[in-house]
Amino acid sequence: MSTPTRSWRSLRPLAGPVVATLDDIPQLNEVFAEAFTDRYRKDGMAGVRVPPLSPAIWRYAIEDAGDGALCWRDERGRIAAFNIAHHSGTEGWMGPLCVRPDQQGGGLGKIIVQSGMQWLRRQRVTVIGLETMPRTMDNIGFYSNLGFVPGHLTVTLTLEAAPAERAPVLLSRCSPAEKDAAIAACRALTMRVMPGYDFTRELELTDRLALGDTIVMGPLDAPTGFATCHTAPLVDGRTRDELRVLKLVLAQRRDLPPLLGSLADLARRSGTRRVAIRLQGDYPEAYRTLIALGARVRWTDLRMSASGWTEVAPRDGMVLSNWEI
Repeated sequence: MSTPTRSWRSLRPLAGPVVATLDDIPQLNEVFAEAFTDRYRKDGMAGVRVPPLSPAIWRYAIEDAGDGALCWRDERGRIAAFNIAHHSGTEGWMGPLCVRPDQQGGGLGKIIVQSGMQWLRRQRVTVIGLETMPRTMDNIGFYSNLGFVPGHLTVTLTLEAAPAERAPVLLSRCSPAEKDAAIAACRALTMRVMPGYDFTRELELTDRLALGDTIVMGPLDAPTGFATCHTAPLVDGRTRDELRVLKLVLAQRRDLPPLLGSLADLARRSGTRRVAIRLQGDYPEAYRTLIALGARVRWTDLRMSASGWTEVAPRDGMVLSNWEI
C-alpha cells in the first residue's frame, strides 16, 4: 500500500513507494539526468551534463530489483523520486537513487533511503550499502545522519583490450543444459567464498537480455572463478567503449591475472576498447596487480554501509560486487 509523503514544496501529498515498471523508464531517466546534473552543479562543476542511461540498462536494473524498484509520484503522477534497491542473497545495496531537484529540501531524500533500507531488511540481508562521490560532502553527511558509515574507496580501473593465448569459456556459448549447470556451479562457488551471497539473477539477466556475458574459469560444473560483465553501452545513444565487470568471484586470489587476461580478450572479441573494473579497497594486492598490468585509474566512489550491516571481505578468495548499474 502506498503511504502519502508530504513535502513542503508539494501542493499535494506524494504517493509512494510504488514499484517502478519498464513503462517508467523515460521518467526515471529524466529524473536521473536532472538530479545528477544538479548535483554536479552544486559541487562547482556547472558545465557537466549527466546524460540519460540506456533503456536496456534501466531494464536490467528494474528487473534485477523486482519489487525493490521503489518510486514516488507527485500529484500529476510524475516520478518525483526513486530508490532502486537490490539484493543478491544476503548482500543488499541501493542505487541509483535520487530526488527530482524541485522536490529536494523537504525530507523526501530521507524517506526514500529509509524505505529502501526497510525493504532490504525484509529480504533478510546482512549487508546494506550504497556508493556516493567522495568529494560530495553533502551526500556523505546526509547518509551519515541516516546511520551510514564510510568504508573503503571503490576505484574504477581500466585495462586495454588484448588477445589472450586461449579463448575464454563463455556462458553464452553453452548449451541450455550446460548453462544451467554452470550457473548452479557459479552459485555454489559464490556461497563457498562468501556465504549467503548469490549472483544467479545477475548471470541469468545478463544472458537473457544479451547485455554481455559471463566468463567461467575451470570446468563448467566446478569453476574456480567467474566474471559477469556488460558490453552494452551504459549511456543512451553511445557506442560500445567499455566492458564493465559487474560481479567477479575467485576461489583463489592468485587466479586474478588469468581472469583479467580473459576479460581483456573478451573486450577485444566484443568490439570494446577496454575493460572497466570497480575494485573495492578491501583488496590492496589486487590493486597492485592491476597497476602492474598497466591499468589506469579512472574514477573513485566512496562505499558506505549502514552501521551493523557492513560487508566483510572473505578470508580466502575474492568477491567484487558492483553497487552501481
